[in-house]
Amino acid sequence: MKEWMLISWNVNGIRAVSKKEVNENLIFNEWLHKISPDALCLQETKAHPEQLTAKLLNPQGFVSNWSSAERKGYSGVVTYSKIKPMRLNSTLPADKYNNEGRLMETEFPDFVLLNVYFPNGKLNAERLRYKMGFYDAFLEHVINLRNEGKSVIICGDVNTAHTEIDLTHPKSNQDVSGFLPKERKWIDKLISIGFIDTFRHLNKEPENYTWWSARAIVKGVTARERNVGWRIDYFYVSDDLIDKVSESYMLKDVMGSDHCPIVLKLKV
Repeated sequence: MKEWMLISWNVNGIRAVSKKEVNENLIFNEWLHKISPDALCLQETKAHPEQLTAKLLNPQGFVSNWSSAERKGYSGVVTYSKIKPMRLNSTLPADKYNNEGRLMETEFPDFVLLNVYFPNGKLNAERLRYKMGFYDAFLEHVINLRNEGKSVIICGDVNTAHTEIDLTHPKSNQDVSGFLPKERKWIDKLISIGFIDTFRHLNKEPENYTWWSARAIVKGVTARERNVGWRIDYFYVSDDLIDKVSESYMLKDVMGSDHCPIVLKLKV
């Protein structure tokens, strides 16, 4: 039996975060090798592989698999893993959702790992429709994987807080994309087909967030310093894996992005 340590992090630009001290005076690559996860799933990389240094493209000891948006400097995901995946996929059943680099699917002997950067619906009604359509196409894909008998782990920036405990100001955000009833109902659907929010399975405490607005500064104090935030980054596992989960938590002391990394540990 092996214990896997998986980390998911929306880095808001991998080239930008790579130049920053993210934890204990360590820059990104140094932090990666010190914490040494079995897989690191990054979202919002905002880069094509040809734009990256060798250290970011293929960190020593890791295999990297990239999915980039057609539009440069936008979206994108990468999964770094110590083990070479058996299979890769970066597409959903509907082609219209495959040009923004939002999915990297890696299959290992005991599970399929889905690293996903779900769309943000705040810009306008059209982007909200795109987000909801992406949600539905992704759900169809996950159902197909489960019907094939696969154990599935979903991680990434879902861009929706599920319940009132998952954001600081639920009442004032009920009409804001990211906390709309229909967005939250989609998470209910995901749970109804047998997926479990690993953090909430283990921790019912409020004031645990993964994203803080960089613009919400009050009297020189940031939203992160005040812990005014949203929990919109998740690890979900199919129900056949939940007994194998040992830990699920945030790395709130890791800086460099408006999100913090989240961790899942499980024994398979």
